Amino acid sequence: MRAIDTITRKILHELSLDGRISNLELAQRVGLSPSACLRRVQELERSGVIDGYRAVLNRAALGIGFVAYVAVGLNKHTKAAQEAFEAKMADAPEVTECHNVTGSVEYLLRVEAADLTDYKRFHTQILGTVEQVQSITSYVVMGSPKDERA
Repeated sequence: MRAIDTITRKILHELSLDGRISNLELAQRVGLSPSACLRRVQELERSGVIDGYRAVLNRAALGIGFVAYVAVGLNKHTKAAQEAFEAKMADAPEVTECHNVTGSVEYLLRVEAADLTDYKRFHTQILGTVEQVQSITSYVVMGSPKDERA
């Protein structure tokens, strides 16, 4: 993969806004011929810079009205404890992101639920029953003025 120049950055920006944009429209927006634009996009895909294309889902339309970030501390700092915790989170549909982080806790989760009652069920019946968990701190999302996740 060649260096990411200004045109390539424009291509990536436009695709991040609309992954279904036609090659012709993309080429016009970034100032390339359609064939040159297509070659660049294909190279970005081949090299792994573009990892895939996704649909942006309307969470409210799916019945998700509650989002929290949850800091989780583990009671053991072993590879086995981490792997067991990660396996449990992989099986929990409410957990949409699970990040192993540095600091005073080991994990930061993004949890999506229908409402507070549904979140409480997850908190007590799922997360609260994982034997590796020592601490749970919830940060409820009240609004998202900027969210660029796909």
